[in-house]
Amino acid sequence: MVTAAHSLPRQAAPRPRFPAVRHLGPHWYASVMGTAAVGTAGAALPPHVPGLRTVCTAVWALSLVWLTVLLTARTLHWIHHRDQARAHLLDPMAAPFYGCLSMGLLAVGGGALSVGRDWIGTPAAVALDAVLFTAGTVVGLAAAVAVPYLMVAHHRIEPHQATPVWLLPLVAPMVSAALGPALVPHLPQGQARATLLLACVAMFGLSLLATLVVLPVVFGRLLTGGPLPLALTPTLFLVLGPLGQSTTAVGAFADTASGVVASPYAGGFAVLAVLYGVPVMGFALMWCAFAAAQVLRAARRGMGFAMTWWSFTFPVGTCVTGAAALARHTHLAAYSALAVGLYAVLVTAWAAAGVHTVRGLISGALLAAPRPAPGEPARATARTTSGAAR
Repeated sequence: MVTAAHSLPRQAAPRPRFPAVRHLGPHWYASVMGTAAVGTAGAALPPHVPGLRTVCTAVWALSLVWLTVLLTARTLHWIHHRDQARAHLLDPMAAPFYGCLSMGLLAVGGGALSVGRDWIGTPAAVALDAVLFTAGTVVGLAAAVAVPYLMVAHHRIEPHQATPVWLLPLVAPMVSAALGPALVPHLPQGQARATLLLACVAMFGLSLLATLVVLPVVFGRLLTGGPLPLALTPTLFLVLGPLGQSTTAVGAFADTASGVVASPYAGGFAVLAVLYGVPVMGFALMWCAFAAAQVLRAARRGMGFAMTWWSFTFPVGTCVTGAAALARHTHLAAYSALAVGLYAVLVTAWAAAGVHTVRGLISGALLAAPRPAPGEPARATARTTSGAAR
């Protein structure tokens, strides 16, 4: 006898809603960061180029729209694909990219005050920057603690898995430190201004010391484990982030400190901007050459496009603003020329990454499930480059 239960047709499992966002990881915010950097770095260039500011404002507006789209898509991801969202948090290669959410918010907020005010007005720009700066700082501080905690307590990491991606949650507070001083003049005089400025200095120290702990581990892995997998090779440029951003930050402290803190300390910030910025920018240029050599090597071995190409953008943008800060405080034409040269690299990298990203979105390759990336050494995989277009 066939029971009534067996006679009923078997129902198919419900199809998940919004399947296109299932594999949309937090690394997508890097495209927001890189786009915003083109606008803000261009506005910071020492020489005045007619029409450049208008173009930079338009690019910033594009970053604002793209941030809104990604925030919506990532919200849908968390609502309808929580299993995948949890998998990202438990993946040691994906979790550090939560720092990109913070930096995306901060970069767009900072751009609102530096260039966006030309179109939306200063009051609206201040309000938008205040909201995004607050949200980005809270997310960045949380990521700076939560991601290392997950890596220690839940992730199982082998020494050969160390990559510059680990720096991402640690750099986020440095971005807050560099962009926060722009809001100081819009606060009431006295305690409010001094508190925000010194909070930015504290986040500068937090990020710098954390970077100094992690960077030797990453460089040691390169020396003992050999080159990164091909798709991850562009992430070597992420090391420029804390270097360029910290140089930008000390320049911003010096620009803002007068009248906010006592005169001895205000003068000290001006000294720090040069005595810290010059040697750090020197190291950044050395690392830039080292990373470029590794990328050329990977390109000769067949490195195709992956979302890691966005690593060529925002970190280089921080070096543009860092060089511009040194140009302001040293009055040396060499730093102005350096800022212009790095900006040309930034725009070229942004255009290349943007074109390939649009193609990958149209074809659907960048939204597909992750797959191991070919490269050397073969024992590591690049899950964060899911859907790499080849």
